[in-house]
Amino acid sequence: MKNTPKTILFLFIALPSWIWAQENRFFKAPEGVSLVSTDLHIHTAFSDGSVWPNLRVEEALKEGLDLISITDHLEYQPHRSDLPNPDRNRSFDIAQKTANDSELTIIRGAEITRSMPPGHINAVFIENANKLLFPDDPIAGIKEANRQKGFVFWNHPNWEAHRKDGIARLDPLHIELIKEKLLHGIEVVNHITFSEEAIDIALENDLTMIGTSDVHKLTAWDFDIPQGGHRPMTFVLSKNESLNEIKKALFEGKTIVWFKELLIGKEEHLREVVKANLTASAPTYNKDELIAKIVLENHSANTLHLKYTGPYTFHQDGTIFKIDPYSKKTLEVKTLEVKTSLEFPFELLNGLIGQKKHLNFKILSP
Repeated sequence: MKNTPKTILFLFIALPSWIWAQENRFFKAPEGVSLVSTDLHIHTAFSDGSVWPNLRVEEALKEGLDLISITDHLEYQPHRSDLPNPDRNRSFDIAQKTANDSELTIIRGAEITRSMPPGHINAVFIENANKLLFPDDPIAGIKEANRQKGFVFWNHPNWEAHRKDGIARLDPLHIELIKEKLLHGIEVVNHITFSEEAIDIALENDLTMIGTSDVHKLTAWDFDIPQGGHRPMTFVLSKNESLNEIKKALFEGKTIVWFKELLIGKEEHLREVVKANLTASAPTYNKDELIAKIVLENHSANTLHLKYTGPYTFHQDGTIFKIDPYSKKTLEVKTLEVKTSLEFPFELLNGLIGQKKHLNFKILSP
């Protein structure tokens, strides 16, 4: 990424410290895994967004993302009188040129825009967005995206324009699309909303959990980034950073979603990431005391809200506490006898693995 001194100064002043704090800007990857930060639902002026595609690239670079897909609406073109758009690949082409020689990867995508059912559907890792445009057929574009070997997911299933009660639920057409393996994922987070019901739909139907910004204006405005906020992201637990492996991991459902301070995902994947990002020191004791000092360290950009569920009590804390991003917390544990190691079972209160279900995990103090 090429920056003028003015741009660098802006980044240093305006962006939150977690972007600069670690080489891995968000979460420490589990051993043997690449943790790829993505936003797979973004709009530009080539549909109903307010910015040119190059700005989407600049935002993602400044915010430290690894991969984005610009998914402009195929059918909905409110700017067409000012911006005729005969080529639905154009926003991708501009973004790709802007991102050239940078650390950001752009993949081709599009939003198939339909009333409910099936609602709005995103297709990424596609070959040609123009071929997905079927104004009079509600599912032909979905079939074409699959023919192109794209990854297809259902956008904002809890959107109040389609679900007045805000509850995500499947219609018969969705069930048929899932049965035919034409629908591969579902947004559990979209923009500033999230759906616990969508989490259960994903779990019950083996769909990949996705979280996206669906940004139309500026990410800095929508997500308070200068004040320390962040856009919703999907992290893909991939074997490596090649596009083939990222795409494979998406189809296999190996994702976690980061939304505000929530971490959302299938239990095995969320546990793997959380355990990589929370470590405990060996216990130490003062002379003639049986109170162990343990230092917990949060290696991630997210606050961890923890509830201790084990047998011990603490000398200075209750069982519920938090550890801020990239910080340490010392616990004084009343162990009754000297211990050379301790096992800490926790419930992650901001880690969701189902509707009203929090992640439980254990870490070992060596």
